[in-house]
Amino acid sequence: MRDGFVKVAAGTPKIRVADCRYNAEQIFTLMREAAAQGVRVLCLPELCLTGYTCGDLFLQDTLLSGAEEGLSTILEATKNLDMVTALGMPVRFNNKLYNCAAVIHKGEVQCLLPKTHLPNYGEFYEKRWFSAWEPGRFAGVRVGEVYVPITDRQIFAFDGIPDLVLGVELCEDLWAPEPPSAALARSGATLILNLSASDETVGKAGYRRSLVTGQSARLVCGYVYADAGEGESTTDLVFTGHNLIAENGTLLAERRFATGLTISEIDVARLAYERRRMTTFQLPAEQERCPSISLELEPSTTTLTRYVSPTPFVPEDAAGRAERCDEILKIAALGLKKRIEHTRAAAVVVGLSGGLDSTLAVLITAVAMRLLDRPASDIIAVTMPCFGTTDRTRDNAVELAGRLGATLKRIDISEAVKRHFKDIGQSMEDHDVTFENGQARERTQVLMDIANQVGGMVVGTGDLSELALGWATYNGDHMSMYGVNASIPKTLVRHLVSYVCGDKAESEPELSHVLADILDTPVSPELLPAVNGQISQKTEDLVGPYELHDFFLYYAIRWGFPPKKVLRLAEHAFGRTYDRATILRWEKTFYRRFFAQQFKRSCLPDGPKVGSVTLSPRGDWRMPSDAVASLWLDELEGLA
Repeated sequence: MRDGFVKVAAGTPKIRVADCRYNAEQIFTLMREAAAQGVRVLCLPELCLTGYTCGDLFLQDTLLSGAEEGLSTILEATKNLDMVTALGMPVRFNNKLYNCAAVIHKGEVQCLLPKTHLPNYGEFYEKRWFSAWEPGRFAGVRVGEVYVPITDRQIFAFDGIPDLVLGVELCEDLWAPEPPSAALARSGATLILNLSASDETVGKAGYRRSLVTGQSARLVCGYVYADAGEGESTTDLVFTGHNLIAENGTLLAERRFATGLTISEIDVARLAYERRRMTTFQLPAEQERCPSISLELEPSTTTLTRYVSPTPFVPEDAAGRAERCDEILKIAALGLKKRIEHTRAAAVVVGLSGGLDSTLAVLITAVAMRLLDRPASDIIAVTMPCFGTTDRTRDNAVELAGRLGATLKRIDISEAVKRHFKDIGQSMEDHDVTFENGQARERTQVLMDIANQVGGMVVGTGDLSELALGWATYNGDHMSMYGVNASIPKTLVRHLVSYVCGDKAESEPELSHVLADILDTPVSPELLPAVNGQISQKTEDLVGPYELHDFFLYYAIRWGFPPKKVLRLAEHAFGRTYDRATILRWEKTFYRRFFAQQFKRSCLPDGPKVGSVTLSPRGDWRMPSDAVASLWLDELEGLA
């Protein structure tokens, strides 16, 4: 449970209909297997102790007594297991029969939870045998030698793990208009278990999957769905053991047409953070709160098996990536379109360097112009070579402008910068920060003045990753009249340009060719003199790999994870690419720069939000410029 991760499982035992002795053995064997694999919370199917398809046998005392004996066998066999398990069984109470989930821990039943919504349509006839529990009713029922609570809405809290709160619902409860899980989540449940016996028909799996993932997103919770499978009667139906584990809208694990365990880890700390952040996730009135039972689970380190993407901003499947890129280009272009319309700008001025960021900015600008039904010639692309500019980047900037139909201006700023250096007494041999920033500010002045000349506006090119690290010259490339890339991280910038490159491969092969060469060019501000005509200043050699910084940005800022947890996830995601010392080195750099450079983010130009992370001081991120990074950096000390 270190870092908030709780290993959970959905299990489908192989059963025999009405053979409670056999089923009990299969269940406790599966429970022991789960515990051996580090599972702390296990969900088993609905009525798995008897089988869901017993029909009128549910009314037989022999079957019900067999289920009770089977439960006793399970409790005795698992009394040393420090794992919470929910399993399904019929329960007799006050001359009625209830379809229940039995929540057990260390050989004891903690609570019995009756199903709230009983399906009685199509292939389902549950009301023939079972009674619906009166909502809010609380009673005690004898199990063996003790009485345990039986109630419809109960949550389970865990001493020492405050972010883990468990709730349970059964199958049809999820299909109902008002699932019990909503009340459970509002009362604090971060993990919902669903004991199900959902038969398989064509197309149903997709619907089931959408219900589970959608409910986990709506309730900001982990959701474990355990389905009945092999051994259920096939007289009229087939059950495939469709087990699902989801977290806040993301499917973590899925298994179908098999018995056994489906395992993953739920990050309950992440869920708790998101609920704190969301003001619409409100607690119920005191009289509506679900009662809570406290349990103890011995804390342990959870081995991660869930997949952690090294590129959290970029979908890994080609289709999803293409869809994301197309959507972002449209969102950013619509933002710029509105600003151009509002300002009545006669032209749009973009500084074109031949690098990725300015390339993306001019591509977005071209889309905006098409939306406005204006000619591409209203885009004034300005290339401003200076001391570090290479032939490759200059030529690519010129060709890109030409292929897009933009109006190109070539302004060599070398002499202007030299004159400025002479005025302030800056040596040309001293390649310090003044040497670099003087060029960046001169470029911004040129762009602003050209915009004034033509009655236009300057479109900024800086991206989200640069803003996070402060890798921008204050009042240089930091400033514009509208920053179209402001919420697009560097890893995504590359994929957006690549998407356009591929999209234009057949219709505009020359444009595609120049985009391909820009993608192949090292990322550089080109502010230091070239060496033998080649780029001498490579950004990632100085501040670190952008793929790492984007990873840090996503988990540290979007999810508020502490530095140690970010490090652990980075090791899990990048273990084959970077060693621990390298990841730690650049993570420290990230926190140092992120805190030190907030003053640049406090006065950013307007720009469209396109994803879940943005650093606009008017939107998602408000931070004092003089905040201190000591707590975050101290947590990383001594971890190499």
